[in-house]
Amino acid sequence: MKRTLLIARREFMAYVRTVGFWLSLLSLPLFGLLGGVMPLLARSSEPVREVVLIEDGPQAAGLARAVQDVMAADAERRAQRAQEAAEKASASAGGAVDSKAARDAVASLTKDRVRIVPAPAELVATAPGIARDAAVRHLLGEETPKDQRLDAIVFLTRQDGKPGARVWTSRASDSEVEDFVKDSLRSANRRQVFQDAGIDPGIVVATDRFRADVKAFSPRSASGGEVSMRDRLPRWVGFGAAFLLWSLVITGASILLNSVMEEKANKILEVLLSSASATEILTGKVLGVAMLTLTVLIVWSGMGAFGLLTAKPELAAGVGSVLLHNGLIFYLLAYTVGGYLMFAVLFAAIGAFCETPRDAQTLMGPIMMVLIVPLLVLQMPDSPIARILSWVPFFTPFLMSARAPSDPPMIEIVGTLIGMAVTAVLMVWLAGRAFRAGALSDVKLSWKAFGAAIRGGGN
Repeated sequence: MKRTLLIARREFMAYVRTVGFWLSLLSLPLFGLLGGVMPLLARSSEPVREVVLIEDGPQAAGLARAVQDVMAADAERRAQRAQEAAEKASASAGGAVDSKAARDAVASLTKDRVRIVPAPAELVATAPGIARDAAVRHLLGEETPKDQRLDAIVFLTRQDGKPGARVWTSRASDSEVEDFVKDSLRSANRRQVFQDAGIDPGIVVATDRFRADVKAFSPRSASGGEVSMRDRLPRWVGFGAAFLLWSLVITGASILLNSVMEEKANKILEVLLSSASATEILTGKVLGVAMLTLTVLIVWSGMGAFGLLTAKPELAAGVGSVLLHNGLIFYLLAYTVGGYLMFAVLFAAIGAFCETPRDAQTLMGPIMMVLIVPLLVLQMPDSPIARILSWVPFFTPFLMSARAPSDPPMIEIVGTLIGMAVTAVLMVWLAGRAFRAGALSDVKLSWKAFGAAIRGGGN
């Protein structure tokens, strides 16, 4: 036991002492936060496109005015939603958030993407044809001074009574103006159709703005009536627990594989085998990497809990109540330990047969395909396919972590725990024999070599 703990301590300290470990540990949550914030910042920092609307022919008369009316109505609707969102943010923060500041922040994310500007004289004076196309290219081209350059020129048309358009943009990859024109013309056409049918346009606008006040109720809700955020939290807690377990398994098992593979290639494994048994080495390595992943889990959980308590204390209290409900946290810990143990010993055994990353890469593909399967159904934890796959031991830790917060039948929890435990014990036995055989030989991993290792156990 002492030698096992020494090996575990050595494995743990080999990574904890490195600067790269702590940088990756602290940077991953930061990059995760940036990954959520950056798209919003990128969208809010996008410049407003200056667009010219030109009615191409007498049949298109009135389309420019209709597009501008739709644009003004959309801006008014977005401003109203921004005000409602700001008021909700201020109310949820107990009045700590200034409503005007919150409204401005939301409005910055919902600002206009397109601004209609007057058509340049040279474009208006040019007749349709080659000359006008040349003028359009000039106004959109890089050679034109920036203060005179346009972002897009839209020629509005009408064919068979239906509105259409030809959109010229300065950037071929920019579809913002094209999408804006499509939406505007669709709204303009709907209003025109209703108006031709004798329906007041004001009624159409009011109908578009209508938002139904819908409330959900369930006898299984916390209050026995209306469904609240507390009732929806278990699903998100389960998804987060399953995804976190998946990340820890991938990280820890990969570290274990690389560690064993590197030590075998450098003959360090042979030195360790001279003073400890293969079982002690395998156990120590699995334990050491488990301590490493536990450190990662504690740091990430602490950062997440601190951020949640600071920003949304009521939400943090809800998450805590979900984890303590019916001992859920203990089920999650059981699935975490079982899932980590199964995959850790498997990767350690594979590493004992590999000496180069190329050897390991040929085996990582099929294993990753197996690990991807539960991710495909995590968003639907209560679906029949998820319930069926939950009984597959290699999928059990992830899928049952996602399903457990929704109170599945106790028979499923007990049954999957037993199946996972039996499989984990079997994996430990098989991996121990394979690890012993691989560590003591230079044989490459194959079905024949693996079968011989299981039968002979390294004799």
